Amino acid sequence: MNLDACLARRFRILSLMLALALAMPTVSVHAAVYSKEPTDDLALVKHLAGFRSEFAEVNKTRLHYVIGGSGPALVLLPGWPETWWSFHKVMPALARSHTVLAVDIRGMGASAKPADGYDKKTMAKDVHALLLKLGYGEVAIVGHDIGAQVAWSFAANYPEATKSLVMLDVPHPDEGLYSWPILPRPNTFGDKIDPAAPFAWWFAFHQVKRLPERMLEGRAYVEQEWFFTYLMADESALSSLDRAVYANAYRSADAIRAGNAWYQAFPQDIVDEKTYPKLALPVLGIGGPGYGWLSGALAARATNARTVQVKGSGHFLQEEAPEETARLILDFLTTTK
Repeated sequence: MNLDACLARRFRILSLMLALALAMPTVSVHAAVYSKEPTDDLALVKHLAGFRSEFAEVNKTRLHYVIGGSGPALVLLPGWPETWWSFHKVMPALARSHTVLAVDIRGMGASAKPADGYDKKTMAKDVHALLLKLGYGEVAIVGHDIGAQVAWSFAANYPEATKSLVMLDVPHPDEGLYSWPILPRPNTFGDKIDPAAPFAWWFAFHQVKRLPERMLEGRAYVEQEWFFTYLMADESALSSLDRAVYANAYRSADAIRAGNAWYQAFPQDIVDEKTYPKLALPVLGIGGPGYGWLSGALAARATNARTVQVKGSGHFLQEEAPEETARLILDFLTTTK
């Protein structure tokens, strides 16, 4: 066999191996199992007694939300790469004393995915318009990850509508993001996050337009599984149904584009943040691996804030430590009535 034929044969073998790898159902460090149960919102809400799934046309877009309970309004805003379902473990406890609204922010889940409007100020306006439409003049608001950034913008832009604010593991973008490293330091980047030296490479990856959609359409679970492995202390906190919900929510190119747009709006969010005064309303930060980042940001940008750390939990506090997270939120709400 001559050299050219040998190289051609090796190329065909490598191509076959790549094709087989791409056909594998999961690629996480710990092979994930995906439930075959329905993951649409009408099916999911049946798991939560007393809650219902609704839609509203507000601020020239369409938002999906799940509502239940009674009492003062409490808004829950999820983050990437999840949906309102990320709060399902804490919603029943919170609904015993509050009317709970878990909202799919612009671009998420069953909410609309318009071409623009993914800066956190516009997304906060979406939420404010929804609450006005539903008749809620003042609310407590809880946000996780990207949802925490929207919650902060909500409080900054609508302080009269914000009774109190809870931030889960992530603060609003500021200029500090421009100094984040493009390369990890030696021996700091492994399967699990090093809170002292986190490497958030996906912040940069999601800045790229059109390419992630082409790479991940129908395969968003590949990135999700890596992300869950890296940021969770205990991956068993996500059930096979949870994983299926999130995989299906970000399956389409449109959903991937919209989720990436939250990150692509960071430069505008940083510009907007400079115009906000320090928050004077009560703020609670609850941190996992983001505790240091969150506590430093709240100390600098709020006059009535404190941050607590949930030991043993990863980034997904409401799923990994739901009882403690719900208790911390309710204790905080009780003291800020």
